[in-house]
Amino acid sequence: MQYRVFDDMSVCTAEDVDRLQKVVSSGRKSYAMRYKHLFGQWTALKAWEMVYELTGMRQDWSVGQYGKPFVRGGVSFSISHCKRGVAVAIDERGELYPVGIDIESIRSVDQALIERTMNDKEQEEIAKSPNPSVAFTRLWTQKEALLKYKGTGIIDDLKQVLMDVGDWQMETIVNENKGYIVSICSHE
Repeated sequence: MQYRVFDDMSVCTAEDVDRLQKVVSSGRKSYAMRYKHLFGQWTALKAWEMVYELTGMRQDWSVGQYGKPFVRGGVSFSISHCKRGVAVAIDERGELYPVGIDIESIRSVDQALIERTMNDKEQEEIAKSPNPSVAFTRLWTQKEALLKYKGTGIIDDLKQVLMDVGDWQMETIVNENKGYIVSICSHE
């Protein structure tokens, strides 16, 4: 399993969007251009450029029942982007070895969101943390990475997601200087 995080968001320009459109497949280009703002187009295109760089593959991808992209018989991969970075994870062993990645900007959240998405233990962890925003974002990225690993997206009970026992492992990177957290869930 490999992953890559790109966090120099200053290179988001119209010229780079034009360049990236020439790099990705027509299907990925069409998808990225549905974003109304330049930044959304750029992050979507940049994520696919990173997938191509890691895999050497430039074919179009299929999409599973819940929207997770895959290559039948090829690599397993996951992408994520936010205002602070773009993240990609791949496992070249194929679709039997899924990966999930999520990157989120560290930001404050209201108590209602915490209560809606975190179980009692997680809420206590957030409340006791010296930096509740970091604690919430760390848990949130772990939940999203696991859901992407499972290929379901956010359909499960978010409060119970991390209690799921399985053949997965989690790695989390907190970069407070750049203002983001990334979690990667992969097959053991």
